[in-house]
Amino acid sequence: MLLFSLLFSVSVTGALALRICSFNVRSFGESKAAKGEVMDVIVKVISRCDITLLMEIKDSGNKVFPPLMEKLNSQSKSGDKFHYVISERLGRKTYKEQYAFIYRKELVSVKETYQYPDLQPGDLDAFSREPFVVWFQAPRSDVKEFVIVPQHTTPEASVREIDELYDVFVDVKQKWKSKNFIFMGDFNADCGYVPKKQWKNIRLRNNPEFTWLIGDKNDTTVRSSTHCAYDRIVVHGEKLMSSIVPQSAAVFDFKDAFGLTEVQALDVSDHFPVEVQLKSANGFISRIRSLFSEKRRSGR
Repeated sequence: MLLFSLLFSVSVTGALALRICSFNVRSFGESKAAKGEVMDVIVKVISRCDITLLMEIKDSGNKVFPPLMEKLNSQSKSGDKFHYVISERLGRKTYKEQYAFIYRKELVSVKETYQYPDLQPGDLDAFSREPFVVWFQAPRSDVKEFVIVPQHTTPEASVREIDELYDVFVDVKQKWKSKNFIFMGDFNADCGYVPKKQWKNIRLRNNPEFTWLIGDKNDTTVRSSTHCAYDRIVVHGEKLMSSIVPQSAAVFDFKDAFGLTEVQALDVSDHFPVEVQLKSANGFISRIRSLFSEKRRSGR
């Protein structure tokens, strides 16, 4: 009976997929971390994903992120653990932010990280917050390795910074020889910051080798009064493209999902996360094993 139930669960849910998310959590510092109800929502958002890029981390004293990870792991229902890698504090002058990747250790590992330098030959200080590039290995997914390039642009410089991601691509591809790339983050890629006439000047957009999974008509903003596709996911590589679960690229509306008012949701962020799923190499077997493992841990 137990095996039948497990088989039925697999037939209904389908193959296990790797969910990759990007979330601008907006000014994530001590003030926000002190709000229990806000932290609960952030933990729920992250726990949905196998890899989560977090942006706008303002944690100069390292007082915010360790408690977040402790809370996240203490509430993990499956018993697996999340790990993370985090960038140095990035930004011009006194304003600084960090990028962080939180990942489910049982499914993925970090092969290498690369803090893109702030000064490139002939191209001075291209980014306000240089990408913190991470090379992931995912042995259980259909595509075994991929590079994620995060970016939180400065709104007034969005066109230039999105375009400069092409140079990051060339540099990292030569450095690591990877063929699979995911560019994601808060690109501020809409609503006046990237006028339609400027798209032709963005190499990541007009080169057909790059596919934009979150389109111009999507709304990644929480406020009902705005409709902007600020947050994006862009992919490169034939193997990676073939591994994407069809129609899995989406905006996650945590306001509706968790029954929040707009005011409550805005306490969390003014951005919704964006996500995409990658196919499992052996989804059937992986799902069976995970379910049996969960049964054993619970003693049932």
